[in-house]
Amino acid sequence: MDSDHQRDDGHSTSPIWVSDRPDTDADTGTDAEPAGAARTGAGQADPASVPVVRVPLRSLIEQPRYRNLRNRALLTVAVALVAGFLLNDWRLGVTAGIVAAIADAVYRARSHSTVPAWRRASVAERRTEAQLRKLERNGYRTLHARAIPDTEAQIDHLVVGPTGVYAVDSEKWDKQLPVRVQMGKKLFHGPFDKKARLAEAKMEASAASELISKAYGRDVQVVPSLAIYGPAVPWKIMTIRGVDVYEGGRARKWITKRERALTDEEIQRLYEIAAEVLPPRYGED
Repeated sequence: MDSDHQRDDGHSTSPIWVSDRPDTDADTGTDAEPAGAARTGAGQADPASVPVVRVPLRSLIEQPRYRNLRNRALLTVAVALVAGFLLNDWRLGVTAGIVAAIADAVYRARSHSTVPAWRRASVAERRTEAQLRKLERNGYRTLHARAIPDTEAQIDHLVVGPTGVYAVDSEKWDKQLPVRVQMGKKLFHGPFDKKARLAEAKMEASAASELISKAYGRDVQVVPSLAIYGPAVPWKIMTIRGVDVYEGGRARKWITKRERALTDEEIQRLYEIAAEVLPPRYGED
């Protein structure tokens, strides 16, 4: 195995500050009023003079909720008319239309979620999470989907346990394309060079290590890794550009096949620090 231990976290951040304060008058510091609003009494705006914004019916119909209802109504009418004509019975047509509406509602309920797609864990993340859950009885603690502050980066799984602290990123790749390595330093998935993905995983672990170490008062190494699901990985564990790469099903063994390095008290303290300095990507439920 050939590994490159050079630090590769020369990233920059650019936080965007958004003010939620109301617009204020530059001279008086008071809340700005709508242009042309008349004032009555003790500085109060006259309700009769404030323009009323009317929302066009077309814009309401185009909203997703009403659009789905509109489409369902059209489907119901169309099925009822066609079925009634073909069966020569308007009652059967109405029944068919109702059945079509129910089927459409059930389909949309099963295929759509009130939770945005970007908040749902991927198949690969769920498979890794299932493995890590089995480590709890052995004293391991896990945090899932933790954000690196002031960046868009995310650690899929941060594990703190007797053998150390680990960052696991779960990847689902096309199984039709082979996974290969060149000269121990270049990871490829088919024709695609995964250098950027390795650099991202290393940066995430380095940032987490820096944040946890600062709060803990001692150096804490967070070991980065890439758990690959889908294609066959022609090795057990290989360190490429400072990141351990392995087939996703080996995540649990990759963590436990090491010597004990932390006490129970250290594990609990590091877990609490990690939960504080690495906020959940999607907020607490």
